[in-house]
Amino acid sequence: MNQALQIEILPVTDFAQNCSLIWDAGSGKGALIDAGGDADRLIAAAQKRGVTLEKLLVTHGHLDHIGVVAELAQRLQLPIEGPHQDDQFWIELLPAAAQQYGFPPAQSFTPDRWLGQGDQVQVGDLTLDVLHCPGHTPGHVVFYHAPSRLAVVGDVLFQGSIGRTDFPRGNHADLIRSIRQRLFPLGDDVTFIPGHGPVSTFGAERRSNPFVGDHIA
Repeated sequence: MNQALQIEILPVTDFAQNCSLIWDAGSGKGALIDAGGDADRLIAAAQKRGVTLEKLLVTHGHLDHIGVVAELAQRLQLPIEGPHQDDQFWIELLPAAAQQYGFPPAQSFTPDRWLGQGDQVQVGDLTLDVLHCPGHTPGHVVFYHAPSRLAVVGDVLFQGSIGRTDFPRGNHADLIRSIRQRLFPLGDDVTFIPGHGPVSTFGAERRSNPFVGDHIA
């Protein structure tokens, strides 16, 4: 892995959602991807690593991925980038979702920048490619750092599984298309960090994933 990109996975909330702290080793500038909860812990993790947070990145609008995004943006004066605008309705539902699932009160927000297919995001001297991967939610995006062969995929794909599509505006066919046409072509050697559970590679999932592997397609 390219040593310029550093990453620490920080499971947050009762849903054990994988918040990713990423940073550029050269500049020490970093970002949190999917700050779903436990704001003080996320801030402490960045401080422990000597990381200067410069933005908050969001893959999609579900509660466990965005629960403290607005809080952190306000406390640390950070811009928010992502997801795709098709997830705006999910972000607007955040306060009600937090109440429904027994989470601490959460604020909705409007990202400083909506993201789409082909966009790029800068974190220090790192460039992340943005892939729009609808299916789990209509506005889901994936962040990919090509030099490190690393993707942060949110709830699109998991080790041995795929994202749920039974939520409002979920679409199973779109999800399969997103995985097979936008993620798998990046290469079998690409390691991905899912929204929950252990990391895997696209190659491993092509070989053995019972929902989207080559033997299914």
